[in-house]
Amino acid sequence: MHILLVEDDELLGDGLAAGLRHCGYEVDWLRDGESARIALASGDHAALVLDLGLPGLDGMALLRGLRAEGNTIPVLILTARDSTWDKVGGLDSGADDYLVKPADLDELAARLRVITRRHAPKAAPLLQGGDIELDPVSRRVRLRGEPLELSTREFEILEMLMRNTGKVISRAELESALYGREAGEGSNAVEVHIHHLRRKVGVDVIRTVRGAGYLFA
Repeated sequence: MHILLVEDDELLGDGLAAGLRHCGYEVDWLRDGESARIALASGDHAALVLDLGLPGLDGMALLRGLRAEGNTIPVLILTARDSTWDKVGGLDSGADDYLVKPADLDELAARLRVITRRHAPKAAPLLQGGDIELDPVSRRVRLRGEPLELSTREFEILEMLMRNTGKVISRAELESALYGREAGEGSNAVEVHIHHLRRKVGVDVIRTVRGAGYLFA
């Protein structure tokens, strides 16, 4: 899931970005409201973690502008402003949640899951192939009717391959989907995830097409 983090404090922003990436999110970190406004126009982000005390265009003005334009991206305000007036103002301006710094990373990740679930399609179709059933909304997988535990990356790879059943997906496409701009030349991370995934779903389910990529059989 692609998250935009807007935080002008270098130390805090670096720690939050690293922590959210560790939780499985793809994170773009920006330090001012105007850069965030431009980035959000692309519609590439699933949620926004927003500080209020930003240089130039502050967080509250950014939020109000987004809602005035009809942008419904889930927004979690993360700020040091802890007064009731600030909380009410942020929520009334269109924020989906409000969290006061310093925040526990696990709680932040949980609140992000909640607000993105609220905005998720209510009836996304299950993906099915052979003995595998994947639910994109609940992020659950069943193999021959039994729950199957997958890591975040394993789930994302399986979902992408199942959405493209019969089509070869290159390693570069998988890397881009998983890591965005952080995808590194020569990294074998995708191969490692594929190896672990095959051990769980069966070696014949995901086929390697030499020189081209991977195929959900």
